[in-house]
Amino acid sequence: MRKKDLSLLVLILVVGAVVALINPRFLYAGNLSNTANQIGMFGIFSIAEACVIIIGGIELSVGSVIALLGVLFIDLIVNHDVNWILAFALIIAGGLAIGAAHGTLVTKMKIQPFVVTLCGLLIYRGAARYYTEDATAGFGFGASFPMLEWLTTGRTNVLGFPLPHSVVALAIVTTIAWVVLHRSVFGRYLYAVGKNEEAARYSGIRSDRIVISAYVICGGLTALAAVLIAMYTRSISPAVHGSFYELYAIAAAVLGGCSLRGGEGSVIGVVLGTILLQVLQNLVNLLGIPSSLNFAVMGTVILIGVLADQYLVQRRQRVPAVREQAGTERTPAALERVSAE
Repeated sequence: MRKKDLSLLVLILVVGAVVALINPRFLYAGNLSNTANQIGMFGIFSIAEACVIIIGGIELSVGSVIALLGVLFIDLIVNHDVNWILAFALIIAGGLAIGAAHGTLVTKMKIQPFVVTLCGLLIYRGAARYYTEDATAGFGFGASFPMLEWLTTGRTNVLGFPLPHSVVALAIVTTIAWVVLHRSVFGRYLYAVGKNEEAARYSGIRSDRIVISAYVICGGLTALAAVLIAMYTRSISPAVHGSFYELYAIAAAVLGGCSLRGGEGSVIGVVLGTILLQVLQNLVNLLGIPSSLNFAVMGTVILIGVLADQYLVQRRQRVPAVREQAGTERTPAALERVSAE
């Protein structure tokens, strides 16, 4: 575990202890299980966002994609009687296609990622609202999918603790993402492109393919999160469903050590960042603080993360300069002593 991740883990434990002291209900099994369920769902699309941030991009349409794909999933299995396995595969394929489209526009058309994904945010939200005629999409009375519900929203008793299956899904995604990012050639290419895309291209890395792959991975993981969240809420109002989820994802990634300049970050750090955010949000709920302040918390967290990253970068740049200056100052003195001898 990196020093950054270890420091973040210690911070989580401290914050958790403070929250428990303020309100002992934080340690109730039901509350911890609900918080864990939120961590599972939010953690998956936060890892998705991190994959794009690592290559120096940004994905602002996460929330809108979750709304659109969630609406489509519910419509397929409820109104069109599509087998849920086939519907799930179609939704994942839709997420991959969205990611491929974004990556292609960024690499081939040379459009800024901010512009591409901002347009996506508006397009997918509008498409979801148009598809449902701005009505709420839900399962309706009597609709039941026992196996699907157990897999997505079920909980398994583990040593007396009701472990949400969304956490199991997050653990699987985290393990795969950790291997891909930190133990594979493809992962090294992602970091290389994020550090310096031009240098990576000159070294023989097909940077365009790497960038497109990052957006495709992001789209696929976002689609998975969309299904989990749709099954959790069981109804989707396309005008507000998934709103500002991209901010949660960016905040978790930044807290986890991802630099918005690209080339830095770890999967474990992103998961820890998600945990910290959800613990803070749980504190807000337990204290009865208006939920509207959640956005203020997110903005503050992102700002602190960016400031910390900027400080660390300046510190890393300052240390070599000081060493070089010290070496320059010593050299004439040494030459003078040699001449005197």
